[in-house]
Amino acid sequence: MIIEQVLAAPGLTGFFFDDQLAIKMGAVEDGAAYRGRPRTEGFSQVRQRGESLSIIFLLSGGEIAFGDCAAVQYSGAGGRDPLFLAEKFAPVVEEYLAPQLVGREIGSFREMAAEFDSLPDKEGRRLHTALRYGLSQVLLHAAALKQRKLMCEVLAEEYGLPLILEPVPIFAQTGDERYTNADKAIIKRADVLPHGLINNVHSKLGARGEKLLEYVRWLRKRVAELGGGSYRPVLHVDVYGTLGLAFDNDLDRISSYLGRLGAAAAPLKLRLEGPVDMGSKERQIEALLKLKEKVDAQGSGVEIVADEWCNTLEDVRDFVDAGAAHMIQVKTPDLGGLHNSIEAILYAKEHGVGAYLGGSCNETDRSAQVCVHAALAVRPDQMLAKPGMGVDEGMMVVFNEMQRALRILKFKEKAGAEKRP
Repeated sequence: MIIEQVLAAPGLTGFFFDDQLAIKMGAVEDGAAYRGRPRTEGFSQVRQRGESLSIIFLLSGGEIAFGDCAAVQYSGAGGRDPLFLAEKFAPVVEEYLAPQLVGREIGSFREMAAEFDSLPDKEGRRLHTALRYGLSQVLLHAAALKQRKLMCEVLAEEYGLPLILEPVPIFAQTGDERYTNADKAIIKRADVLPHGLINNVHSKLGARGEKLLEYVRWLRKRVAELGGGSYRPVLHVDVYGTLGLAFDNDLDRISSYLGRLGAAAAPLKLRLEGPVDMGSKERQIEALLKLKEKVDAQGSGVEIVADEWCNTLEDVRDFVDAGAAHMIQVKTPDLGGLHNSIEAILYAKEHGVGAYLGGSCNETDRSAQVCVHAALAVRPDQMLAKPGMGVDEGMMVVFNEMQRALRILKFKEKAGAEKRP
């Protein structure tokens, strides 16, 4: 199967690009927008529309493969690549990448993804993570079309993994509608919730953490009221470093506060993502390791999840090797090619660290669907429902793609068993 043509189509993502630094520094919410001056290079507003770029392969035999380039909501923050705008990068696909792809035979996904992930741009720099992410998706889709298999089957075969015909736990995120959307996630029986978007001390965390503490108590009560006794989701809250801001990065005070949060969540398990943001990878690893040790010593059962400054495959390995967190979020757009996310998940699992196949609300339906197949192959502890923060849409896209794939795999397994003597 040959790549005959490569096209690029601009699109929208499921959320927005947000200037995280401006929000942390007090940008004021104004309906769905923010009022204030952008603080991160490339932003023209504190919040602007999320953009994607579809890479489309027209293949010999009439088949069509596609994948979506997308970048995270908080682009340019925490050491990430800058803002990804479709108009700027469409010519890179059609004028620079296309000549290197047209005429190529579709071979091993793993080999082709690695080759193009390391391809430099015209200036000799590494391609933007969003481009590498979308390109790896279309390469995987093309490999699946050539082999007449599901994408998860291709990955399982190439990585030597067993296909376990059970769903991967799904993590639903509420965005700022953290009460109404938590209700939605509970009613839909999400395995993990709510994320919560606790990215401002004054309005969301509370100067002493009192607002988040109240919210966790409400969540525990609401799960019991709407979910019934058999429903025990994991509570996973992302605080974007605001605990460090509120408690002056005093790890003793933070660990004490986490103990109170864990007690408020009980009997539900609580995971706390991004408690501090120390401004560099080295300082982040050091702080999270110390905080993890303090939390473990107090026996609260709260788990620390690493996110900020853990953006690449190398970063994931460094955090895992240091034992700096109970769980690592593998933020798929940040790692570039999807094969890097797969390697990161496998590395964390091999070393006994929790693996979370995450990503961003600012992705697309297509990138989410492809990530479902990666999750079914590598079996992380949880996968993010994406795109968007409305719960309904992200859970629908991820849940439905997962159930379709599992049904097909179970049918194939049964048909194969019936054919065997």
